[in-house]
Amino acid sequence: MSFPLLTATAALPAVGAVATAAVPAARRIAAKWLALLVSLATLALAIVVLVRFDPGGSRYQLTESHAWIKNFGVRYELGVDGIAVALIALTAVLIPFIILAGWHDADPLETGSRRWRPTQGFFALILAVEAMVLISFESTDVFLFYIFFEAMLIPMYFLIGGFGDRAHAQGEAAASTQRSYAAVKFLLYNLVGGLIMLAAVIGLYVVAGNFSLQEIAQARANGSLHMATSTERWLFLGFFFAFAVKAPLWPLHTWLPNAMQESTAPVAVLITAVVDKVGTFAMLRFCLQLFPQASKWATPVILVLALISIVYGALLAVGQRDIKRLVAYASISHFGFIIMGIFAMTSQGQSGATLYMVNHGISTAALMLVAGFLISRRGSRLIADYGGVQKVAPVLAGTFLIGGLATLSLPGLAPFVSEFLVLVGTFTRYPVIGIIATFGIVLAALYTLVLYQRTMTGPVKPEVSAMPDLRVRELVVVAPLIVLLIFLGVYPKPVTDIVNPAVKQTMSDVHKTDPKPSVEAAK
Repeated sequence: MSFPLLTATAALPAVGAVATAAVPAARRIAAKWLALLVSLATLALAIVVLVRFDPGGSRYQLTESHAWIKNFGVRYELGVDGIAVALIALTAVLIPFIILAGWHDADPLETGSRRWRPTQGFFALILAVEAMVLISFESTDVFLFYIFFEAMLIPMYFLIGGFGDRAHAQGEAAASTQRSYAAVKFLLYNLVGGLIMLAAVIGLYVVAGNFSLQEIAQARANGSLHMATSTERWLFLGFFFAFAVKAPLWPLHTWLPNAMQESTAPVAVLITAVVDKVGTFAMLRFCLQLFPQASKWATPVILVLALISIVYGALLAVGQRDIKRLVAYASISHFGFIIMGIFAMTSQGQSGATLYMVNHGISTAALMLVAGFLISRRGSRLIADYGGVQKVAPVLAGTFLIGGLATLSLPGLAPFVSEFLVLVGTFTRYPVIGIIATFGIVLAALYTLVLYQRTMTGPVKPEVSAMPDLRVRELVVVAPLIVLLIFLGVYPKPVTDIVNPAVKQTMSDVHKTDPKPSVEAAK
């Protein structure tokens, strides 16, 4: 029996979470180092998964399958394709930086007579989220996926509600109220989506007789499983609704700005760069593979919703006064591009969407973490409270600029390649949608450059005149992300080589081929 590499990759942070939570309260420094070492060990296992994965091999590799609940056809089945491998690598890379960036975010702080926030719990919850996200990427049993898709909401709820941002102008009492509101809103939105998905999962079992993604997809492909058109559409909508909430797609997005605003910067990165990717990943793995005809039926409406997300998110980002809310609305716009690429039903669009998931995770992490360092120094999230930072903290301002330029998809930085592929893939089949979506790029340049201008340039405000530049720990967090943005912007081939075979198989699932260019031959 071969070593269960995928199980180990997800189980290690889960065990690490329990061990970190069990560290005595007086040993909080040990808890931090234990969490960091566990995240690095998980990264090492993810690298082994990446190395052992063969892009030219079978669709699902490193598979594991064991009986679990025999009476209901539930199995413990794991397997990864190229898309899952890329997102596992992204998650494993980001978690150590998230832990380092939040090194002091849960340190004890006396407020009145009570001790504020246990350090061990903060880092244990981050590792728990990592474990659940990783096994969600690995699951090929629909019921197994559903369990962890929903379970990750619990640690995220406590991270948002119990470990919120300290930079709140209205005092600790108001901050606690706002954190609770954001956490409950996050939980309720995602729970409603999950309950609707549960009904669809049960319906799928009634139709197919099991929960195995590979068996159901194979049965659909060879014609041994027939699904009525109306049944397929209802099941698709049940799955897609839950994924659209997680993604987040307009108009199901309203939980995200509140959650990111009230979270610490590392938790905000965990939300939008890691957890939300499960939604867009699941659209590719489950919606398109299990319900190909319904996916094509719903494509026009989904493309319109994605287009609204792109423009609406960018427009609201332009008008924000809060740095974190600006990044949140920018992320809504970027997720619109990802979903548009998925449902453009072209190989360029889906390759671009998958690459966008990776690149958006890196660029958002870079921008938000530097913004978190900035906010922790000034104690305010309001853009108007800053000015002239580049004169007193040039390294901080420079890394903030690179993160911002990546967010607006500047050529030479990683998000440009993915955004370009999404737009090309969309335009070849839906030219009007593709043209309108390009306005999102213009708006991205506007909100990013205005943010930089108002915070970093101009006269130095007295409140920032003594602001220190990035410290060694903070440079260790930011520098590798900047390097990745530049490397993947110049040479994205390592990622595209992994994801392209999986994209071709997804295109085959929905029986779609790329449209041929309609260019009149020169005479």
